[in-house]
Amino acid sequence: MSRTPDTWILTAHCPSVLGTVDAVTRFLYEQRCYVTEHHSFDDRLSARFFIRIEFRQPDGFEEQAFRAALAERVAPFDMQVELTPPSYRAKVVLMVSKADHCLNDLLYRQRIGQLAMDVVAVVSNHPDLEPLARWHDIPYHHFPLDPNDKPAQERRVLQVIEETGAELVVLARYMQVLSPELCRRLDGWAINIHHSLLPGFKGAKPYHQAYQKGVKLVGATAHYINNDLDEGPIIAQGVEPVDHAHYPEDLIAKGRDIECLTLAKAVGLHIERRVFLNANRTVVL
Repeated sequence: MSRTPDTWILTAHCPSVLGTVDAVTRFLYEQRCYVTEHHSFDDRLSARFFIRIEFRQPDGFEEQAFRAALAERVAPFDMQVELTPPSYRAKVVLMVSKADHCLNDLLYRQRIGQLAMDVVAVVSNHPDLEPLARWHDIPYHHFPLDPNDKPAQERRVLQVIEETGAELVVLARYMQVLSPELCRRLDGWAINIHHSLLPGFKGAKPYHQAYQKGVKLVGATAHYINNDLDEGPIIAQGVEPVDHAHYPEDLIAKGRDIECLTLAKAVGLHIERRVFLNANRTVVL
């Protein structure tokens, strides 16, 4: 569901206790806020409650007073609350290598207003995609990777992220494994995309390996990064059927399309505050 441009977003999570829904919805009613979308989930295994609400503000709305009153209302529930205004646009850094399909797709969706984000920088270990970034008037940072001093390159990457004030990092086919240190710094706010073929094919030319095995499904997985390679909390997945008539180049082309769609979906879910981390899983509302 796409967000309307005049709504606030309220997200919260807390331990599972009686009265959590009422605490939020009754408060909004008392504040004369009109709820346009409401989703909640109670995880009985982890005993955690999650809620996301979009609402329109009434005339005379005072944000600071609203925030203070809301904090007081939910304090007894140990509820962690985030409030996002209608004008919010996420500052995003995109990391790429040589493949341009995900980068091009995300920049296009930003340009047409489908994704409420501002790409503040593109970072790459190769110079190949600089013309595409420059065409969109976005700074491009080429940091070659020295195999003998990877930390130096990652420090430059982190410097760009910090100086631009980025709130989200997207590995849009960045073909380097991040160090444990950088993974820890970006935990919960960096999204990666990769193919998901069954059975799993690792190493060089995965689609050629898949062709040799006669796979019947190709797909892609978008997830938050962590120190376990390609095993972070999953945000979105896509899959398409294939058959014997699909040659390796057909599988590659279909894989590119699925990667673009799946990554764009994951980025949209994140910037619309629809994704909650729940241990090593996600709750998507």
